[in-house]
Amino acid sequence: MTDSQANPLERLVARAEQLMQRIEAVLPQPLQSPQDWSEAIAWRYRKRANGCGLLEPVRHIGAMALSDLQNIEGQKEKIARNTEQFVQGRTANNVLLTGARGTGKSSLIRACLHEYAPQGLRLIEVDKQDLTDLPDIVDVVAGRPEKFIIYCDDLSFEEGEPGYKAMKSILDGSVSAASPNVLVYATSNRRHLLPEYMSDNLAAQRGGDGEIHPGEVVEEKISLSERFGLWVSFYPFSQEEYLAVVAQWLSALGVDEAAIAAARAEALVWALERGSRSGRVAHQFARDYAGRESHAAAAAGIADVSGLAEEAEL
Repeated sequence: MTDSQANPLERLVARAEQLMQRIEAVLPQPLQSPQDWSEAIAWRYRKRANGCGLLEPVRHIGAMALSDLQNIEGQKEKIARNTEQFVQGRTANNVLLTGARGTGKSSLIRACLHEYAPQGLRLIEVDKQDLTDLPDIVDVVAGRPEKFIIYCDDLSFEEGEPGYKAMKSILDGSVSAASPNVLVYATSNRRHLLPEYMSDNLAAQRGGDGEIHPGEVVEEKISLSERFGLWVSFYPFSQEEYLAVVAQWLSALGVDEAAIAAARAEALVWALERGSRSGRVAHQFARDYAGRESHAAAAAGIADVSGLAEEAEL
């Protein structure tokens, strides 16, 4: 073969290799383990436009201690005990936290992460639409020495969503055994995670599209929530509980006792306008009130200085 014949062939092979590299770059790739797990204590699973999954470190996590959470002592004790058992290598359960919005479900999980991170606890947040990739995530972390909580916030499903089946398999029901260093903690406003209808409780209809075995429909709907070994329920705060949390947040933000006592009426109006008494509403009010108080104090200080300056001129 002459050089003139070889050069076009070589160019063709080179172009083919470049084309293959470009095709491989856009094809979905297996989930890769992060190069440095010590980079963060919390990670977020994200899927790129090309379908490739990636574990991204969460560098800024809201500071939250277990002692900061008030009026949920029973729930706090259950979650902390289960998490401590997990990090110590003892048996523990997957956890479903359900109930009223803004009452501390997500905050409690973050507080447990901060509490037990020095003992090797890590957290991976997964969105509902990415739950079909849970088996890949578990495979990546299964051999690690750390303990991992797979965290799903505000979890609920509609009929037929693919993540529902994936979650059931990971919790309990897959051929493969659950990894001993992985638990699932999920929060939801729905106790059974699926919409429930009055028709579910009606007797079977004759003809048409009526269910032959309506009881099995109900069983299917509660089968996912039953796979969580520990259920923890949260309830709306009473007025005094709400005001106690407001006072705690205001104190943490540097508001003095007299101003905290004066803020009670405003705090109640704030909750009434939002139709909820919860830790989240209390925190939002405290931030607003403390911001106004600090501005008023600064303005008063400026006025005092101005008065002194005028007197000095006189």
